[in-house]
Amino acid sequence: QVQLVESGGGLVQPGGSLRLSCAASGTISRFNVMRWYRQAPGKEREFVASSTSGGRINYADSVRGRFTISSISRDNAKSTMSLQMNSLKPEDTGVYYCYGHTYEDYWGKGTLVTVSS
Repeated sequence: QVQLVESGGGLVQPGGSLRLSCAASGTISRFNVMRWYRQAPGKEREFVASSTSGGRINYADSVRGRFTISSISRDNAKSTMSLQMNSLKPEDTGVYYCYGHTYEDYWGKGTLVTVSS
């Protein structure tokens, strides 16, 4: 059974940084693509960033230049995928979810990020 477990969330002031991790059971090489999504209070879940086994990385416009997702193609022997978040804004607040796809879709349970002064 594939499991994804997020960690690294917390309370941070605007302009601060956090690093989220997504720990997979086994190595991340099994995934064709891994993504981060987030869901703000009262809003729908939205795409944040993605990394493919082919080396393609993509970001939502709202986070491009501030967030960095680790490369699953380069780090495929590892069991953890990360999201480095810099210059955080209050609108980045939400529950961040890790997603992975093999032949099925897998989701973690999320980690809460709160950006507030």
